[in-house]
Amino acid sequence: MRNVTPNGTFPLPLIGTIIGFIFLIAVNAFVIINPGQAGVLNILGKAQDGVLLEGIHFKPPLVANVDVYDVTVQKFEVPAQSSTKDLQDLTARFAINFRLDPVQVVDIRRTQGTLQNIVSKIIAPQTQESFKIAAANRTVEEAITKRTELKNDFDTALDSRLEKYGIIVLDTSVVDLNFSVEFSRAVEEKQIAEQRAQRAIYVAQEAEQQAQADINRARGKAEAQRLLAETLKAQGGELVLQKEAIEAWREGGAQMPDVLVMGEKGGGVPFLFNLNNVATK
Repeated sequence: MRNVTPNGTFPLPLIGTIIGFIFLIAVNAFVIINPGQAGVLNILGKAQDGVLLEGIHFKPPLVANVDVYDVTVQKFEVPAQSSTKDLQDLTARFAINFRLDPVQVVDIRRTQGTLQNIVSKIIAPQTQESFKIAAANRTVEEAITKRTELKNDFDTALDSRLEKYGIIVLDTSVVDLNFSVEFSRAVEEKQIAEQRAQRAIYVAQEAEQQAQADINRARGKAEAQRLLAETLKAQGGELVLQKEAIEAWREGGAQMPDVLVMGEKGGGVPFLFNLNNVATK
């Protein structure tokens, strides 16, 4: 009875303590879930069904707590290594953009716990397995030349594997893709050989074009010589006929007159041409 004053009332310090205790219980009886978050109510360490979405929620004071998960877009870079169809080593680093499915946050809490566990125990190993599936379907050269198809196969495998864990993959990107030293050297040597082959093809084409040009020039020259020979032959025949005509004229005792000869097609300077002189030659 020492806590009661003579007039039957409680002292002010005790009243203040009681009010503070009640206020503390009242404050801890509610939790606020912000936009982009989802909560899981735990009573005496046991996760309760029903996810807590954004807003204010009641929770039993002193015996309950709420695990809050970020359900906005998360990004992590995950390494992966595999062998191609032709047994070449292939390493990569993927940037994974994902978010947790708010509806499945309670199951995530029960099976995986924290976000760090989700990344290390689920996303990282599933990324590795998905990369093995995508890389094993093609050779190392196809992994280079068909990089988009490689990524598409990887995305499909990763989506199907993470979906059952309540993880929604929004996008992936290949940050780095590396090959073995032996393959890199082989690629370099192949590129050098291809450049030499292209140079040889160019030289051969150039030589072929030059040979064709020489053939065309030779054909043109031969055609010119043929036309010249035909012209000279024709002109020689006309001179024979003229000479025979002159001989016949002279045998008849007639004197050949001088003939005025014009240039070709009537052009040029006219000159006298003595048929008697031609006949005597």
